[in-house]
Formats: sequence, C-alpha cells, structure tokens
Amino acid sequence: MKHTISILVENKAGVLSRISGLFSRRGFNIDSLAVGVTENPEVSRITIVADGDDHTAQQLEKQLNKLVDTMKVKTLDDNELIERELRLIKVSAYPAQRSEILTICDVMGARIIDMTPSTLTIEICDSQANLERFNNMIEGYRIKELVRTGVIAIQKGSVTIK
Repeated sequence: MKHTISILVENKAGVLSRISGLFSRRGFNIDSLAVGVTENPEVSRITIVADGDDHTAQQLEKQLNKLVDTMKVKTLDDNELIERELRLIKVSAYPAQRSEILTICDVMGARIIDMTPSTLTIEICDSQANLERFNNMIEGYRIKELVRTGVIAIQKGSVTIK
C-alpha cells in the first residue's frame, strides 16, 4: 500500500540523509521524494511516497518523530490530500503527427514547451492518476525521454501541518 508522508524539518544540512537512512534501515522503499523550503526559510517540507504495510508506516512515523530536527510528521490519507507531480516528456513528433499530439495536450491540460523538426517537449502537472492516463495516450508517439519530479502533497481544507 502507498503512503504519503509529509514531514516538517529544520532546514539544516544532513537532515535528509538521516531521514532516508531511517527508511533504508526499516526496509521501506521510497517511490517519490520531494524537498523544499516552506513559507518559513528555516523550515523545509519533505514529501515522501513509499510502499509498505500499515504497521511499518506507523512505526516509521513514530521513529521520524524521534529525530532531533523533525518538527512534525503526518501520514496523509488518500481522501484528505491534494497531490501533484510535474513531468517533462519529449516525444517523436513529425509534422503529420503534431496536430494529434497537440489535441491530446489541450484536452489533458499539458503544454508544449519546446519544438524541433522531429520532437515536441511537453510539460504537464497533475495527479498521478491523470499523468498515467496522459502517458497512455501519448506512448504510441514514442516517448524519447521522460523526467519527473517527486510528488508534492498538501492536506485538503483549512487544516495545516504546523
């Protein structure tokens, strides 16, 4: 089962290393990792998507809370989060195919950010489910290169993780 964990930490060197080491020691594979400074430059938010059972996730959350530089840990339930991932995708696109690819991009909310005589580079930011749908629609155009960020997530509603 996938778990999305949001961790607020002090913005210091070595914090990410200690957190990833904890995951490694527990045998918890990280599927996605994103780190960024929050509205407070002294605090960073780490968003981790990992695969594992519920018991391991609970133990991991307890261990994360014990780390010195950790301020807050919250495992976000799928029903209470908004998630996004950014993908840049370079596809083969000769003139005869371009209108089809442009239509798919328009419908799915993607945009063309670079064009050569034989390729298009597409930018799309969406939920993982919609990104997979998009990939399925364009895979017939031969994806030459795909780059993706880690998932970022925020809790729905007015509740904040602070």
